[in-house]
Amino acid sequence: MTSERTEEFKIDGEDLLKKIKSLIKEGNIRRISIKTKEAKTIVEIPLTIGVVGALLLPTLAAIGAIAAIVTECTITVEREVKTPA
Repeated sequence: MTSERTEEFKIDGEDLLKKIKSLIKEGNIRRISIKTKEAKTIVEIPLTIGVVGALLLPTLAAIGAIAAIVTECTITVEREVKTPA
């Protein structure tokens, strides 16, 4: 059985891409949302098991552009957590 857990990280724009890449490498992420400090959602990235490598390149390029614009943002991460039966 699985459940979801949500975490939030406040981060500077310059560290945004590095943090997103490290979260993706963890592998148990279902969705990543990036919000401005005014709580407006800029982008939502659904991550499934099949979305890896070259399919993420355009998304990472867009996040790089966002990082150049925003000074501070919040990353909301939905994780899939396996619970014992």
